[in-house]
Amino acid sequence: MNNVNVAVLDDWQDAWRQTDAIKRLEGRARVAFLTEPTSDMSKLKGFEVLIANRERTRFTAELLRQMPDARLLVQTGGRAPNVDLEAATGCGIIVAKAAGSGPSTGAAELTIGLILDVMRHITSADAAMHAGQWTAPLGRELRGKTLGLIGIGGVGGYVARLVIPFGVKLLAYSRSLTPQRAAERGAEAVSFEDLLRRSDVVSVHVPLTPESRGLIGAPQLELMKPSAYLINTSRGPVVEEPALVQALSSGRIAGAGLDVYDEEPLSTSNPLRTLPNAVLTPHLGWPTDLGIERFAEAAVEVVLAYIEGNGFERFN
Repeated sequence: MNNVNVAVLDDWQDAWRQTDAIKRLEGRARVAFLTEPTSDMSKLKGFEVLIANRERTRFTAELLRQMPDARLLVQTGGRAPNVDLEAATGCGIIVAKAAGSGPSTGAAELTIGLILDVMRHITSADAAMHAGQWTAPLGRELRGKTLGLIGIGGVGGYVARLVIPFGVKLLAYSRSLTPQRAAERGAEAVSFEDLLRRSDVVSVHVPLTPESRGLIGAPQLELMKPSAYLINTSRGPVVEEPALVQALSSGRIAGAGLDVYDEEPLSTSNPLRTLPNAVLTPHLGWPTDLGIERFAEAAVEVVLAYIEGNGFERFN
């Protein structure tokens, strides 16, 4: 048994301990699993290695200074917007990348689920049935509709594969998208404005960057059809939340399916919670059986490389 102490943070579903990768790591290190949101930093005392579950914890400078024993922070996912990298360096903490490999299926499948839910009123009808009511709201079918994908990389490209059998027309936009690349995914490359105007469903699949922050605001929502739906399984700040609330409450667009928000967890006072035409899920895109397996495998590879003195990819 190695003397390295490893903590898996924010394992809310208590899913990591069951993975093959973690079972392999337990032969080389002592591993603990924190199944509650990370708020009490005293619980991290004595842990040299921390594995972060995506962006569930924001590692601010203040928080990092409360982790004197930490030497390695393994950040799952391809980005680390939740980590103050400069502060981590100052605290002597290496922030490693554990992006995970394989297709981005979890968020793509959830995207299809949200589209069907918001168009067919599945959630609201289910709530009515449990309340003893029998309602039959008029739904809209995907067949013959136009789906606009903002971003057609890993997740967006897989959405394109999944949705083609529904008989939809696909439009796609990204700054680097070529007509040939779009056609390979069964889509037509169009301008951002054209996509918003023509689509019956607009689905967001771009990473959060300075360029994509606030990509969809009031002017862009004004371009959409009143009968159109907005789906966001990417990152909350890509869509300006106050503008979306206004568009939904005024009926400017028909509805939205959201898995991501400006602040997570979503505040109990957030006006999105009051809107009947918004289907809301608590960032379910990545925590799936296969998603956890992929991230556990990537994280354990980094930890084993650290233990053995080998190289690994770093953010800082």
